[in-house]
Amino acid sequence: MAAAAAAAVGGAQPPQAEVPAPGLALDKAATAAHLKAALSRPDNRAGAEELQALLERVLSAERPLAAAADGEEAAAAGGGGGPGAAEEEALEWCKCLLAGGGGYDEFCAAVRAYDPAALCGLVWTANFVAYRCRTCGISPCMSLCAECFHQGDHTGHDFNMFRSQAGGACDCGDSNVMRESGFCKRHQIKSSSNIPCVPKDLLMMSEFVLPRFIFCLIQYLREGYNEPAADVPSEKDLNKVLQLLEPQISFLEDLTKMGGAMRSVLTQVLTNQQNYKDLTSGLGENACARKSHEKYLIALKSSGLTYPEDKLVYGIQEPSAGASTLAVQGFASAAGTLGQLDSSDEEDQDGSQGLGKRKRVKLSSNTKDQSIMDVLKHKSFLEELLFWTIKYEFPQKMVTFLLNMLPDQEYKVAFTKTFVQHYAFIMKTLKKSHESDTMSNRIVHISVQLFSNEELARQVTEECQLLDIMVTVLLYMMESCLIKSELQDEENSLHVVVNCGEALLKNNTYWPLVSDFINILSHQSVAKRFLEDHGLLVTWMNFVSFFQGMNLNKRELNEHVEFESQTYYAAFAAELEACAQPMWGLLSHCKVRETQEYTRNVVRYCLEALQDWFDAINFVDEPAPNQVTFHLPLHRYYAMFLSKAVKCQELDLDSVLPDQEMLMKLMIHPLQIQASLAEIHSNMWVRNGLQIKGQAMTYVQSHFCNSMIDPDIYLLQVCASRLDPDYFISSVFERFKVVDLLTMASQHQNTVLDAEHERSMLEGALTFLVILLSLRLHLENPNPKSGIIPGSYSFESVLSAVADFKAPVFEPGGSMQQGMYTPKAEVWDHEFDPVMVILRTVYRRDVQSAMDRYTAFLKQSGKFPGNPWPPYKKRTPLHPSYKGLMRLLHCKTLHIVLFTLLYKILMDHQNLSEHVLCMVLYLIELGLENSAEEESDEENSGTAQVFSLVAERRKKFQEIINRSNSEANQVVRPKTSSKWSAPGSAPQLTTAILEIKESILSLLIKLHHKLSGKQNSYYPPWLDDIEILIQPEIPKYSHGDGITAVERILLKAALQSRMNKRIIEEICRKVTPPVPPKKITAAEKKTLDKEERRQKARERQQKLLAEFASRQKSFMETAMDVDSPESDIPMEITTAEPQVSEAVYDCVICGQSGPSSEDRPTGLVVLLQASSVLGQCRDNIEPKKLPISEEEQIYPWDTCAAVHDVRLSLLQRYFKDSSCLLAVSIGWEGGVYVQTCGHTLHIDCHKSYMESLRNDQVLQGFSVDKGEFTCPLCRQFANSVLPCYPGSNVENNLWQRPSNKSIQDLIKEVEELQGRPGAFPSETNLSKEMESVMKDIKNTTQKKYRDYSKTPGSPDNDFLFMYSVARTNLELELIHRGGNLCSGGASTAGKRSCLNQLFHVLALHMRLYSIDSEYNPWRKLTQLLEEMSSQLGSEEQQPEVPILYHDVTSLLLIQILMMPQPLHKDHFTCIVKVLFTLLYTQGLVALSVKCNEEDRSAWKHTGALKKNTCDAEKSYEVLLSFVISELSKGKLYHEEGTQECATHSQNCGAGTGIFLLINASVIIIIRGHRFCLWGSVYLDAHGEEDRDLRRGKPLYICKERYKVLEQQWISHTFDHINKRWGPHYNGL
Repeated sequence: MAAAAAAAVGGAQPPQAEVPAPGLALDKAATAAHLKAALSRPDNRAGAEELQALLERVLSAERPLAAAADGEEAAAAGGGGGPGAAEEEALEWCKCLLAGGGGYDEFCAAVRAYDPAALCGLVWTANFVAYRCRTCGISPCMSLCAECFHQGDHTGHDFNMFRSQAGGACDCGDSNVMRESGFCKRHQIKSSSNIPCVPKDLLMMSEFVLPRFIFCLIQYLREGYNEPAADVPSEKDLNKVLQLLEPQISFLEDLTKMGGAMRSVLTQVLTNQQNYKDLTSGLGENACARKSHEKYLIALKSSGLTYPEDKLVYGIQEPSAGASTLAVQGFASAAGTLGQLDSSDEEDQDGSQGLGKRKRVKLSSNTKDQSIMDVLKHKSFLEELLFWTIKYEFPQKMVTFLLNMLPDQEYKVAFTKTFVQHYAFIMKTLKKSHESDTMSNRIVHISVQLFSNEELARQVTEECQLLDIMVTVLLYMMESCLIKSELQDEENSLHVVVNCGEALLKNNTYWPLVSDFINILSHQSVAKRFLEDHGLLVTWMNFVSFFQGMNLNKRELNEHVEFESQTYYAAFAAELEACAQPMWGLLSHCKVRETQEYTRNVVRYCLEALQDWFDAINFVDEPAPNQVTFHLPLHRYYAMFLSKAVKCQELDLDSVLPDQEMLMKLMIHPLQIQASLAEIHSNMWVRNGLQIKGQAMTYVQSHFCNSMIDPDIYLLQVCASRLDPDYFISSVFERFKVVDLLTMASQHQNTVLDAEHERSMLEGALTFLVILLSLRLHLENPNPKSGIIPGSYSFESVLSAVADFKAPVFEPGGSMQQGMYTPKAEVWDHEFDPVMVILRTVYRRDVQSAMDRYTAFLKQSGKFPGNPWPPYKKRTPLHPSYKGLMRLLHCKTLHIVLFTLLYKILMDHQNLSEHVLCMVLYLIELGLENSAEEESDEENSGTAQVFSLVAERRKKFQEIINRSNSEANQVVRPKTSSKWSAPGSAPQLTTAILEIKESILSLLIKLHHKLSGKQNSYYPPWLDDIEILIQPEIPKYSHGDGITAVERILLKAALQSRMNKRIIEEICRKVTPPVPPKKITAAEKKTLDKEERRQKARERQQKLLAEFASRQKSFMETAMDVDSPESDIPMEITTAEPQVSEAVYDCVICGQSGPSSEDRPTGLVVLLQASSVLGQCRDNIEPKKLPISEEEQIYPWDTCAAVHDVRLSLLQRYFKDSSCLLAVSIGWEGGVYVQTCGHTLHIDCHKSYMESLRNDQVLQGFSVDKGEFTCPLCRQFANSVLPCYPGSNVENNLWQRPSNKSIQDLIKEVEELQGRPGAFPSETNLSKEMESVMKDIKNTTQKKYRDYSKTPGSPDNDFLFMYSVARTNLELELIHRGGNLCSGGASTAGKRSCLNQLFHVLALHMRLYSIDSEYNPWRKLTQLLEEMSSQLGSEEQQPEVPILYHDVTSLLLIQILMMPQPLHKDHFTCIVKVLFTLLYTQGLVALSVKCNEEDRSAWKHTGALKKNTCDAEKSYEVLLSFVISELSKGKLYHEEGTQECATHSQNCGAGTGIFLLINASVIIIIRGHRFCLWGSVYLDAHGEEDRDLRRGKPLYICKERYKVLEQQWISHTFDHINKRWGPHYNGL
């Protein structure tokens, strides 16, 4: 079959063999069937030639040119002919031919039946939601599509959901990437055995047609690509070509989805070298094919690549597939001919070309095998397709097609090899690309599928030199952005580093290649090859050295730096990604003894690279001053491999260490960083701007510390353990520039440091020494409690063992303080290590907050009441290899430093802080804990050596620190000897023992006296209790302040030797006499005075604070308790007011008090908002589920709004429109709710306040132009002012005056009062404001919520709207009170009511509309039946709404608001009585309608019987019987009571929207033009939010939060509670 296919597409046929033209017009299906039959015969040459000719014409190669040229014209003309039509025609032919005359859909179904679905392979693009299960994954990159994840069993697994960044593919069914237990049901069965063989003729046509089709696609790609002139591909042209090719690529993509059978045919076609050769050679007489081949060669050449035929120019043999790895020498660098060859993509700027040459000469003179970078030979369609995919910068469609083929194993191997072959070309294209981000994502989308599979990665490494290619490509990539290093020797440095300002580093363009490299190093077999290959290691160290010393900082000494460079982001990212992550990958394979050789290799080449680096920067012994780089990846590689060698591989440390000189060099730069950190924190680099602080923080920050500060400290620990301790200690103090401070003199001159920096630099030096000597991160056998990686199984259990979870704190605004783990009590007690805290904290204030929490714990548990010092934590024993580190504690230099500092502290030198003392004591204690091993002759025990500070040693140190001997004697001797030696002993006779007596021990005891403020405060505890010496671990010493620390140290000293014990006892006996008593009393007096003064000051302060608090309280009381216009009862009638003639209001702007007047009205600060809360009320209290699909859509049939809507539309169908608008209320959706904070202001004051807000340039969270503002007093959000009606207590009297009028008289009075027209009051300021607030109320809601009339603009509409506003506010008030008027005085939210003012405004406007007396419902309610019957009989087309259909609450509001204000109580009672009668009757009618015919006649009968009894008037049966008999005369009971519900899809919410952003699991509140994030109602198992679903763990609804959200919605308090509002600009 393959031979036949090859014959079919073989030589280009001459035109004579073509089918005559009319053949094309024949039915396509018939032609396809005929060809299939011809090809099925044993001798199929004729059929093959015929098909070949047909394809030649259908897939004509000349058409793409026309397509590219005329595409736009054709589109403009809109003609059906154009290229689009031709392409569609070609695709139709292809489909017909593939199906062999049958239907294409049936053909697809037939092929799918033969799909051995062992792998899922679903390909997705960016932003697709996928899953990752760490329990099932073998590779960390494993991912599953949602369908496979849900169909597999992952209960109890460590999985998460994530949003794909670059795209990916489902690994279900691939046992190389995940465990089979995690496969879904569909891919668990190895179904290939059950699938029958594919029939020979089913895919026969595909084998003939597809090569031609793919060749046609390649020709399109060749034709469409024009090499850009200025090295910038015109993306517009490329996109145009890709748009034209969309249908063809989609067709191929659809073929891949047909399953395994079709994929294997495609694989054959794509990888068949013969087909490719025959079709694309460009030979033969077809001019079009020749031209296409030329364009292909031009594209190759312009890419800086050579076609193999021309490669002899470079004299390079093509390496065979299994070529051995290149020789070490040849690989030592990617240098040599690169200069000429790479000119196309090396844009040399500012003379870096000369530097490039010099650099390359320095690296190596050998030429590198160029084939990796510059030779590409395409042998199959697949290879050229990938070439064009790269050339067109990875179009998404092509990527998806190439990935969809991956379930085919044969294709996967071929494609991976092709990808590796093009790796260098990918790098070059990526560097030039303008869309490097998008392109990077697409590259990783492909590569992660290929390189996550260990078997495949190993195969490609062996057969295609994958490692060589990757390392070389990375090296070449970085070589394009190198600059000369200015570290150390600016003039003559030969070292080059990457320029962090280049786009390549700034935009992380390198990350796809680095991430591939990290990915393949995660496979053991590949990493082993890398670690065994010396040549590769040399090249890699070369690559790493490009980052050594990058982003150099020079300290600004004079001017502040003008421009703060932000390149440090790029530098830290580059070291972490390009150097550290590959290092961790390699280290993970060096865990056992058998891997010793690998570590030796790395260490060896690392040291060589470091030696080269020291030579290149001309380093001798001193670092250049005022320079620091935080980037020393070579040092860190060396350190981490050393650590691994000792910890895991049992290597002898000395066997991998260099000589002393190299160690001295190695320690210089890491030590320089530690000193610079102290300088930066001491503000010595302040002129370099904030960015230098940023660097210091990033260096110790949690993501970077494992790869940066930890290896540096470890390397310094190794150097310290092997170098001379005196040399090391003096180097430290020299680097920290505090040598001059370490003199006994009270005055000293520091040549290198300003006085204000001395203290903090000394603190820095001592803290560094403490960290160096205490830190055990790499120096011990692993601690089970540290170093556990989050995500590992034991992480959760260890976390819960050491810490308690403090649940998240939820704030009403929806924001959340995260939940926290707080250490358990025993952790504070035994594990709290301040040294580790200092090492790990970014800010110094974090150390303080840790100490604060520690202090709180001690106070709470009653362990220590005062201010404690950082506790001393006993250290675990060192690994034998590092024992030398402790020699630092026993060297003379350190002893002299400690002695000097103790002495100066005792003498109250101004430069020394408590921190210094704390660190000094810490070091002394460390020395006592780790006693020196060799014992000297003159002392009885090793530890006594710690305290023997003879003068010669002091003298020696004075020499080190350049102090003349005479000065030292002058200063030191009198003070040390005469004051504290035994009486009568001469200084020059001081013996060693005497010196001990007067040394650190005596200073410590003096210090104890000083800290406790008492003489002779120290009394050796063992004198009372000898047990202390046997059981020294006493809890009372573990926590405490400096006094406790001194006591603990003295106890430890006494334990070390009997001699120390004796000396301490002697000192305690002798210490008092020499101290002059006068001095002491003076000092004490001074202290006492100071204390007294402090106490008085404290009392004064308390008094002032109390006074201030009481003032504030009285102010708040007056401010908040503004005389609210009414108290509790939120009815429309004024409630009882204070017995004054007029209500008095305070203006919160001008502060004046007074009544509201017609000329100068006062108003309430109010917030008007449209509300649909009432509309959402439902009878059914069962909660509704959130819909997650179209079918589950919630239609609000049963909501209050829907019911009222249906009611109004039904009335409007049968009755007169104007009458309908008086029968119901609106405002269930979009009703206007008015709320106030209770504060009042003069309207004119408010206007000037608004003006000032308008002129204020500060960005506000509200729109002043829309009338929005915040209350000047309480800052609540508001948008209008409601005028207060000038009121007197006349109303009060009217309300309370008793009356004996009959109900008939009252009914007449009400009718008369309603009949009086309400004239608008004269033009006063008050009336103007009343009008303007009414406008505001109308504009608050949308037109659709206030315009229900059939005739737009009808006055009935306004009338309806006004009384409905009153209804909305009353109903909402009722909801806020929990639906009960009796239970609470004020509403639950404690808000103030403004109903009184609102009703005045509404009544004033409603009385302008007079209702015609004939239509007045009051008359209908109170007149006799005869008059009403005349109306019913009238022959109008649409009658009035009968009274029985009226809504009673609406009638009540109309009646009251139409009455002149103020209202008499009698009139109010009368109206309520009349309307109650109506409501009762409506109830009876509703009951009668629900009954059936028999029930009704029974009720009628019962009522008739009871009619004559005595209480007939009050009996509801009699009334019901009357109602039934009256209504039976009409048609009410004859009609079926079915009512159709109108489908209602109005926007709910009326400007307030509560939305759940599913992809972010966040609630967003929209209020008009503003929005705010509220937080989430879905929390994880720990009660935490997962914003943007970053963690991807399952989330559950939190009922408490949901209630809070609902409560804020119901009480309309979003504006008040949520503070972070911003405009949404309609972008949501």
